[in-house]
Amino acid sequence: MRFDELDLDESVLQGLESMNFEEMTPVQELTIPVILEGKDIIACAQTGTGKTAAYVLPILNRLAKEARRSDAVKALIMSPTRELAQQIDIQFEGFSYFLSMSTVVIYGGGDGSLWEQQKKGLRLGAEIAIATPGRLLSHIQHSDIDLSGVDYFVLDEADRMLDMGFFEDIMQIVEKLPKVRQTLLFSATMPPKIRQLAKSVLRDPVEVSVAISKPNEAILQAAYICHEGQKMGIVEELFNKPVKHKTLLFSSSKQKVKDLAFTLKRRKFNVAAMHSDLEQAQREAVMLDFKNGKIDILVATDIVARGIDIEEIGLVINYDVPHDPEDYIHRIGRTARASAEGVAITFVSTIEQGKFHRIEQFLGTEIYKVPLPAGLGEAPVYDPKAFEHKARRNSPPGKRQSKKPRK
Repeated sequence: MRFDELDLDESVLQGLESMNFEEMTPVQELTIPVILEGKDIIACAQTGTGKTAAYVLPILNRLAKEARRSDAVKALIMSPTRELAQQIDIQFEGFSYFLSMSTVVIYGGGDGSLWEQQKKGLRLGAEIAIATPGRLLSHIQHSDIDLSGVDYFVLDEADRMLDMGFFEDIMQIVEKLPKVRQTLLFSATMPPKIRQLAKSVLRDPVEVSVAISKPNEAILQAAYICHEGQKMGIVEELFNKPVKHKTLLFSSSKQKVKDLAFTLKRRKFNVAAMHSDLEQAQREAVMLDFKNGKIDILVATDIVARGIDIEEIGLVINYDVPHDPEDYIHRIGRTARASAEGVAITFVSTIEQGKFHRIEQFLGTEIYKVPLPAGLGEAPVYDPKAFEHKARRNSPPGKRQSKKPRK
């Protein structure tokens, strides 16, 4: 099913068209029409199914058609970790390119200025708040936050939030929300504790279950275990001979995309950047140059580039390890299209080992580790178990939340 078959606002359709989104994934096809009808939903959708866009698009569509209030949070999305919250924000940013929507991301860490910035965003009424449970609860307790205007409440990766001990935090947050709202729960698994949560916060929900798709078997996957400072050296080694195929180089933030493209240009690579700060005409010009072979390397963020459909892309490089298998599968799926073969290489720094191991676990296979090129020094030991729980340690502590604002 195509997105333009839905009754979506023209500005939302423009955003989809600008990023070459045409066909819906199964989870999107099953959930978006239901969400547009205003019904609650409980979806068992693993990473890799396009679940984030499944709720981002209908929420944006409904907000676009409603009367605006400048002092109220209208949509609240709960996320287990800071990294996922930031990724969700990127999705909203990309899809709302032709809309006037404001978002605020709420997560722990940082200094007092970050706390004040988050507080200001919540109190002045950013229309969309994306938050980790512990940090949002702290703001509710200490920043006089009003969530009575929330119409849309999303629990993303609900099973992971419960595994991290956030059940009580979530229920305290739910008490601050209006009784009449639309609630959407997405979870990779459906154990009894998720059923308990769903029974507590959803009203007569529609249930959806979608299986995950795996990467194309024609993609040769490999990884370099390295230090962050060795990544550019690997790029230079990979391209020390003329590039014979189109290459997509992914990074996790638009600022890093800009920095990488600038550095590669200075080193005489034929490269361009693709990110959400570009105007539509600029995006189209870059894509045309890439398609016609005037650009060898396109450095891009996930949200802009995941809809690219160019058959001649022979290599995908993950300069940063993507947050989860969903992003990984979308990234490497840009190669080996139309029965062609392709290569996907991921650079895994020490602190990214935990994330990369989760991707391997999801794929059910160990990705081949390529030895570092001579002259770049020694590689770190691949010991992902030491980093598997880093995201959890960096997230707010939930029940152990301090009664004072984090500074």
